[in-house]
Amino acid sequence: MSKLLWKPGTMIYPVPAVMVSCGSEPDEYNIITVSWAGTICTDPAMCYVSIRPSRHSYGIIKKYGEFVVNLTTKSLAFATDWCGVKSGKDHNKFIEMGLTPLPASKVKAPLIKESPVNIECRVREIKEFGSHHMFISDVVAVNADEEYLDKKNGLFKLNDAALLCYSHGNYYETGKMIGKFGFSVEKKKKKRRKRE
Repeated sequence: MSKLLWKPGTMIYPVPAVMVSCGSEPDEYNIITVSWAGTICTDPAMCYVSIRPSRHSYGIIKKYGEFVVNLTTKSLAFATDWCGVKSGKDHNKFIEMGLTPLPASKVKAPLIKESPVNIECRVREIKEFGSHHMFISDVVAVNADEEYLDKKNGLFKLNDAALLCYSHGNYYETGKMIGKFGFSVEKKKKKRRKRE
């Protein structure tokens, strides 16, 4: 099998498709869809989103230094795409997409009620690269829908939410589990033969 040599580009896929909500007052609330988002650190909890300076939400996030990363699902696919191609300068995205803003616990930016997980973020630093600027942020709170909590085992069953991801221009819902962290080195349990 041969390899094709392409010019340098952004080919790390799939990536999350998240809706980032921002603004401090209802009349300026906005949502931008971002696929360049991810974890930076666990202790302290940190994440990032990368946004073009020309986007309407860029100025709002830079002004207040806060935002919320809202995970998206199969049922939110249409709204996720729409909020990525329409501008908050011309549209009230919460109203037009039938989404519900909820007060966050630590930041002024709203949560999106319909999202299964809302990650409240406070900007620590902005790295100005080329086409996008990276908002390096502290995670100050996480809000999760109770329906995905397995109370018996104390586990959060996030995969039951049918999360969205984005790959090279297309949206996909996450698929079946094929392994868990550490399965490649896990010791196999020997089956004990039952004595007759």
